[in-house]
Amino acid sequence: MIRTRALRYRYPAGTALAFPDLDVPQGATLLLHGPSGSGKSTWLALAAGLLTAGDGDIVIGGQSLAALSRAGRDGWRARHLGFLPQKLHLSDALSVERNLALAFYAAGVAHDAASARRALEQLGVADLASRRPSQLSGGQAQRVALARAILMSPQVILADEPTASLDDEAALSALRLLAQSASRSRATLVIATHDRRVRQALPAALALQLDRP
Repeated sequence: MIRTRALRYRYPAGTALAFPDLDVPQGATLLLHGPSGSGKSTWLALAAGLLTAGDGDIVIGGQSLAALSRAGRDGWRARHLGFLPQKLHLSDALSVERNLALAFYAAGVAHDAASARRALEQLGVADLASRRPSQLSGGQAQRVALARAILMSPQVILADEPTASLDDEAALSALRLLAQSASRSRATLVIATHDRRVRQALPAALALQLDRP
């Protein structure tokens, strides 16, 4: 479940963004639409607790993010939220398996190798566990990043422009994997996108249109 009320954020340069109030049931899919500069990535960062709202609040799974300290948001994010950013942020100094292990460290829980392997198996990349990210194709790297995002069985999965650089076939495959992964975790899925193919592939999804300030 996601609920926002009177949500606003102002960048240091002065750009102010105001977002419509929103209620998304647990397990639903929400598409954030809008042109570049409309605040899609900012909304995701606010929902992930990476930015602090200037006004208003986001409540996810009953947890008000405004009520958490910065350290509290970090711990909450690691345990309850999966994030698939545009830049996948996989460390090339580590193997795929060790990249997933960082998620356990961030959440403050013991490393569970069996859970990490299951997540990789669900995304069809278990055989790549010992490779470095530089040895992966773009599609393989995205699957590894998604495995990392679902590793802790999150309440919410956030995806920022997941189809931006993909052809039609790869885009459809990526969206299918996102939807299946969210369904397995019973997570709410939020996709920020300006790609019309996403709406066509997920016709039952809720939609929020954002416009430039």
